[in-house]
Amino acid sequence: MNLKKIGILLTLSGLFLTACTNDDDVSIPLGAYDNGVLILNQGNFGGGNSSISFWSNDFSTFEFNAFSSVNPSVTLGDTAQDLGFYGDKAYIVVNLSNTIQVVNRYTLEHLTTISTGLSNPRYIAFANGNAYVTNWGDASNAEDDYVAVINLTSNSVTSFIPVTEGPERILEHDDKLFIAHMGGYGFGNSISVIQANNNSVSSIEVGDVPNSMALVNNDLYVLCGGKPSWAEPETSGSLVKINLSTNTVTAALPFLLGNHPSNLIFHDNKFYYTVDSNVFSKTIEANTIPSTPIFSTTAQGVYGVYSFAIANNKIFVGDATDYNSNGKVYIYSLTGTLENQETVGVIPGGFYFN
Repeated sequence: MNLKKIGILLTLSGLFLTACTNDDDVSIPLGAYDNGVLILNQGNFGGGNSSISFWSNDFSTFEFNAFSSVNPSVTLGDTAQDLGFYGDKAYIVVNLSNTIQVVNRYTLEHLTTISTGLSNPRYIAFANGNAYVTNWGDASNAEDDYVAVINLTSNSVTSFIPVTEGPERILEHDDKLFIAHMGGYGFGNSISVIQANNNSVSSIEVGDVPNSMALVNNDLYVLCGGKPSWAEPETSGSLVKINLSTNTVTAALPFLLGNHPSNLIFHDNKFYYTVDSNVFSKTIEANTIPSTPIFSTTAQGVYGVYSFAIANNKIFVGDATDYNSNGKVYIYSLTGTLENQETVGVIPGGFYFN
């Protein structure tokens, strides 16, 4: 073989190897609903019209009712409250239906329904191969609240952990479950800590009405909304810091009376949260609460920020409008520039990123 032919072969081999390498770098979607956000729409309370919308990461693809498109013979249920990912599955907590719908997270194909052992279920987290679901129980009984432990192999409730009234959001860290007690039908002021290895429970007192939590290293930050004006007496909100080595409160920053914050998120060394229709940020080092928001959503006619998330350096805001009609989702830059918006189902309650 002459040198010219050898040179041509080496050039072709190089091109082939480069093409293969580039192909290997391409991420192949795991389903039609990979690489995007699932928007969980609660629906009207008692209306049985919960739904899931989908919006791709590049905002080029939107589907108003993705769950029904994939599962035309399955009803999602009444008042979808939360959604949690575990492996390739999504677990959808449906409050008024007292069920959890299990689907493939990437295709939304319905797999099974968990329909026993739940009573007014709220939020879900995972540890040690189990799901932990907060339950309010009977509205007339302040002492029947619990966390249901679900074996994810059998999809059945295996135990019940009694907790203080009004367990709401739940977060897992280091084989512990941290539960914010907003108070259910009253007003709570504590965080329950469940040891996943033995289901033992301890409690940490925080401010009134803890509504959201964020983990930063070995600290848990809890945003407490405070009691509203009609509660008599109204109380101030606060941002509480808990050292997770000792489970003790090490700091608490108060808000001005009349400001009731919610929707705490930690992103890129900053806390983000909302007060009514306003979005605020605070660096982790700052020891005071800011008085000026980054921006207000009222320019878009947002009644109030109902749901809130940050992903891919974008702020996602869900607007429940009149709580009866279809809702809206707005996409902002981190500095508050409106970049996109879409109409979704009734009461967009949460964003879950695939």
